[in-house]
Amino acid sequence: MPEVRSPTVRRRELGALLRKLRTEKGLTVEQAAERLMFSMSKLSRIETGHGVASPRDIRDLCELYQVTGQAERERIMQLGREAKQHAWYQSYDLHDFETYVGLEEAAVALDYYQSTIVPGLLQTADYTRAMNEVVVPALTPEQINENIEVKLRRQQLLTRDPPLRIRAVCDEAALHRIVGGPAVMAAQLGRLLEMASLPAANITIQVIPFRAGAHPAMAGTFNILEFSEAVPSVVYVEGLLGRYLVERPNEVNRYEQVFEQLQAVALTPGASVELVARIAAEHKSATG
Repeated sequence: MPEVRSPTVRRRELGALLRKLRTEKGLTVEQAAERLMFSMSKLSRIETGHGVASPRDIRDLCELYQVTGQAERERIMQLGREAKQHAWYQSYDLHDFETYVGLEEAAVALDYYQSTIVPGLLQTADYTRAMNEVVVPALTPEQINENIEVKLRRQQLLTRDPPLRIRAVCDEAALHRIVGGPAVMAAQLGRLLEMASLPAANITIQVIPFRAGAHPAMAGTFNILEFSEAVPSVVYVEGLLGRYLVERPNEVNRYEQVFEQLQAVALTPGASVELVARIAAEHKSATG
């Protein structure tokens, strides 16, 4: 399978490797930073993938951790070079969303849970526009157009080779809520049906019906991103007041368990498609 060389993921892979080398030497962050004359915050940011290490930083770290093998040193240096490369999404003003897009770019699988809206990568341009038009504080027309452009670019992951695997679970409310009007909703649900029937069979859609009652994720939404390389899975949580990543293994595992429960209470993929088609027909009939 071809590797996706996302600089965001390369930074995280490099950081994880450097952290492993440090702990193998029995050094704390404070001790390593002091010997290298780094600030603790600088080393911590490098190890968590939030900071970019310069070639000199990597050389000094390799010397401190006694990485003597030429092949290993070159692998670490190559990760550092790839971590500094420019990615397409860095041309946009994404602010704190840039990290997520960079992770998504390199993911091999994505588990989506949405309670009130259609999952982002499955949205039509018109649906995305309607959602952007109600953001507070208000976005400019230029910002909305840019967000739509980014969304469409991200959706190329669904048809790349190999395509991103998606398991999407959403609440029935997301199908009924008339975002942008009946015509927009009819087209949006039509898109879901198209995605569920792609030849690659890489997208699975399940709907939690109203009759399912209470379930363990009624108060929030989240995405679980899985990678094929030496980068652990992460969970992306988005709310009214911001976005954040869940990275601790025990916390990621909890989200994975919740997602399994959501799949269990949701309709089967086949029954979900039937429900989506039925509600799409209702929206279409409302357009007159």
